[in-house]
Amino acid sequence: MDELTKIAYNCKKATFLIEKQEIGAITMREKLELKIHLAGCRVCRIFQQQSVAINKMVKSLLYHHDVTNVKLDDDFKNKLQHRIENQLNK
Repeated sequence: MDELTKIAYNCKKATFLIEKQEIGAITMREKLELKIHLAGCRVCRIFQQQSVAINKMVKSLLYHHDVTNVKLDDDFKNKLQHRIENQLNK
């Protein structure tokens, strides 16, 4: 399998590069690899759009609102704890 074919069919690497790009910078080679992959992979293009939107919402939540006032109610925390324990005990 040649290098171009490996890039074109590697969704795992593409999603890694999408997330890496959201956090910081990627190299020119990585940008080219991602562009080649995205040109032929509709699923990863959708993943990229969703990743950008989610990161934008999280950044907005963390940097534009008073995070110290965000609290989960006790009932939700208890249910979540119970679900986690059930999953760990499987």
